Amino acid sequence: MSEPYDGGPVAALRRIAFLLERGREDTYKVKAYRNAAAAILPLSSDQVAAAVADGTLTELPGVGASTAKVVAAAVRGELPDRLAALEREHGGPLTAGGQELRARLRGDLHSHSDWSDGGSPIEEMAFTAMELGHEYLVLTDHSPRLTVAHGLSPARLTRQLGVVDAVNDHLASAGGGDFTLLKGIEVDILDDGGLDQDDALLAQLDVRVASVHSKLKMDADAMTRRMIGAVRNPRTNVLGHCTGRLVTGNRGTRPGSQFDAAAVFAACAEHDVAVEINSRPERRDPPTRLLELARDSGCVFSIDSDAHAPGQLDFLVYGCERAEQAGIDPDRIVNTWPRERLLAWANR
Repeated sequence: MSEPYDGGPVAALRRIAFLLERGREDTYKVKAYRNAAAAILPLSSDQVAAAVADGTLTELPGVGASTAKVVAAAVRGELPDRLAALEREHGGPLTAGGQELRARLRGDLHSHSDWSDGGSPIEEMAFTAMELGHEYLVLTDHSPRLTVAHGLSPARLTRQLGVVDAVNDHLASAGGGDFTLLKGIEVDILDDGGLDQDDALLAQLDVRVASVHSKLKMDADAMTRRMIGAVRNPRTNVLGHCTGRLVTGNRGTRPGSQFDAAAVFAACAEHDVAVEINSRPERRDPPTRLLELARDSGCVFSIDSDAHAPGQLDFLVYGCERAEQAGIDPDRIVNTWPRERLLAWANR
């Protein structure tokens, strides 16, 4: 007998997409389920049931044979086979540790949407963050210089700020609870340490993550000056994935950049800039030695998912496990703070 399921077809399709992303499966697989969910979302439950009954589900644009099976099972009140298999494969704990600290995190300061190099709309990222229990999510799409990631020009960023307001208005009117989508950016650190966006626009944001994405093999002295220049900028709140390394994954591996970490972390501590503990499994950035150095330098931290898809928002526990292993006091992790304290810190 099939296991009962009362979540409905849209929830089943979205959960499958989430689990595929959580397991870092191919994007094209994910899109099939998200597209199907979008296709049936406007329909009433009676319309969906009628399409299942007369075999016309696959006539809807975006619904294929595999996704139709999921919809049909959910309409019958049965747990879809595909969902059951993915729950077994990707639904369990991602780590052995980190759960206690993860429960204390109130939000995530680094995420991407399809406005830059993410795979999903802003509202889908926000809905998933709410479902994970976040009180806030900072949307941090890329800045103009990172053209390969469709970085946001000043004009596009200005438009995005209006979209964020609209999403928050919609969530409030729909009873979205206490969740807020915060305005942010992952701004490129330029060669001279400047930030790759108009200062007047940076001033309108809630949180700013500054990261190096280019010339990672720069001479260590020059890289040190570059990073310290960004840390000293009063707009910078978080130093993102500080070494830029890749340790695994489909993009291959890449060594971290070389810089005087003691000097950079001393500047972070002096200017109250958080060192990011990037939770992406392929980054594990900063490396353990540097994470412990930042701890001993008196830095505060931000544990971030750097999510490029909704399911990746669940990666936070990877960073939590590393922070617990390093013995970092939870109160030194800025996203354990309530939203009001976080915003006061970021815009002091």
